[in-house]
Amino acid sequence: MKKSKRILIIRPDRIGDVILSTPLIREIKRSFPDSFLAVMVNPYTKDVLLNNPNINQIIIDNSKDLSKKYFFQQVKLIRSYKFDIAMMLLPTERHSWMLFLAGIRNRIGVGTKLYQVLTFTKSVSRNKYIPLRHEADYCMDFGRKIGITPISLDTEIFITEEEKKEFISIHQEEFKFFNSILNRKIIGIHPGSNKSAPNWKIENYIHLTKLLLDNPNNIIVLTGNNDEIHFVPKFKSLNSSRIINFIGKLSLRELCILISFFDVLVSSSTGPMHIAAGLKIPTVSLFCTLTACSPTLWGPLGNKSKIMTPPLDFCNNFCKDDPHNCDFNDSISINEVVNNINILINEQEKL
Repeated sequence: MKKSKRILIIRPDRIGDVILSTPLIREIKRSFPDSFLAVMVNPYTKDVLLNNPNINQIIIDNSKDLSKKYFFQQVKLIRSYKFDIAMMLLPTERHSWMLFLAGIRNRIGVGTKLYQVLTFTKSVSRNKYIPLRHEADYCMDFGRKIGITPISLDTEIFITEEEKKEFISIHQEEFKFFNSILNRKIIGIHPGSNKSAPNWKIENYIHLTKLLLDNPNNIIVLTGNNDEIHFVPKFKSLNSSRIINFIGKLSLRELCILISFFDVLVSSSTGPMHIAAGLKIPTVSLFCTLTACSPTLWGPLGNKSKIMTPPLDFCNNFCKDDPHNCDFNDSISINEVVNNINILINEQEKL
């Protein structure tokens, strides 16, 4: 009898990166349905993987704990699962040695760092991102390395009806208000990015919100983390009861549930954009055209989307030194964003 595969995928970075690994997770499970598939992530990002039917085990790894005791506890934990394949989608020296000491025979990473050579780690190449492909497709190279032929790169997040009902119960006042407006459309606005990606200045999001409120059916829902609470007074200056603030109020899992109620989400290239894509919620997303920030590499997958970028010459001339500090300098039209929101909403109504 042929032994079923036991596979570990490690994705120790941010929300969007973890979500972009879900196509690989699904395609491995489709190709090897009898396999035991585990994913190791940081404590914060586990929420986007909950209820994923393709995952047998989520293993938490607190990468901030650098003690030897914790390291060897993790080695012992990994060894207990008896994995025969491990994939490091973002190789680190810590994980390379962890997997080596855990006795996993087939270990795969990216590139040829010295610690990978010393731990005899196999590698997939990104060929210096030429030609440029999507991050999810680069992740899929790990699957191709073990013989799978992928069908789709669509991302996915799984929210249960029970979770939705519980969320509505907790936030009864907001949902009572949502349902009091005839033909209401819930438009999510995530104005922050913590400089993880180029983004509009906050004044543009305020102006956008003001234009959207001209339609009496529109409800604006603000999302963001604790570091973005300072945005709230700026939106309050619009003095509208149709602006609902959730900035700094939700866990990551609660944010996923909230986004599942949206008709469209507007944001820069951030984790919430990928959450929306994984939930098949339409997105209007602001992107830079430079390679490191390009929608070709980081765009939403699996949903209806509108990508907004400045002209090519803008990025080459104004933000090439540090695109994460770029605010697009009004090169992305607010009115055009409104138009794209309306297009996506109208398309949804026709379905």
